[in-house]
Amino acid sequence: MTVSAGWYLTLSAVLFTIGAVGLLVRRNVLVMFMCVELMLNAANLAFVTFARQLDDIGGQSAVFFVLVVAAAEVVVGLGIIVAIFRRRAGATADDLNLLKG
Repeated sequence: MTVSAGWYLTLSAVLFTIGAVGLLVRRNVLVMFMCVELMLNAANLAFVTFARQLDDIGGQSAVFFVLVVAAAEVVVGLGIIVAIFRRRAGATADDLNLLKG
């Protein structure tokens, strides 16, 4: 049993849409952060699908670089989120002005 590339791309589009809607609707910074990660993983799935269909390693190498950027985003993003939540426990995305100093 093989799964066609269309199913993978449909799954990627659904995951990206869920991430985009979650990013636009939610105010909790941690949920927004997870939605951005979901969108990055959806893009990675599309890259791998196209790389497999075209028998090209370029898509998989792009996934590697996206994962490196996502890891750096986690380090910086979680640092900012922790700084916000230390100041105010119930912080939302609108409270970013707390970091002005």
